[in-house]
Amino acid sequence: MTVLKCQDAAERNAAKKFMIYNVEKDLYSFVDNDQNLNSPQGAGIQSAQNVVEAGAEAVITGHCGPKAFKVLETAGLPVYLGEKMKLKDAVEKYKKNELDKISSADVEGHW
Repeated sequence: MTVLKCQDAAERNAAKKFMIYNVEKDLYSFVDNDQNLNSPQGAGIQSAQNVVEAGAEAVITGHCGPKAFKVLETAGLPVYLGEKMKLKDAVEKYKKNELDKISSADVEGHW
């Protein structure tokens, strides 16, 4: 299973990069998301589409807005909250099934 973790660029902005972590192989890589950082609209949607296209099978993030959540949900990706966690800690908690899975966006759009 591949897990994706957002690296928060700033509290309210889209993530600058995403980490793709392969649980079975214990390998990771980073996917660039620069094109969406300063987008006035649709950054969450575009970022979520990047996640799907990168082949993620689950998402660990600090927060997920309604439009991004809809894209991820439609693609069948479960979304887990890992706010204010180091990447290593989020992955370990994911492996132990200790992260909260959300069933809807946890923040409003343009929060």
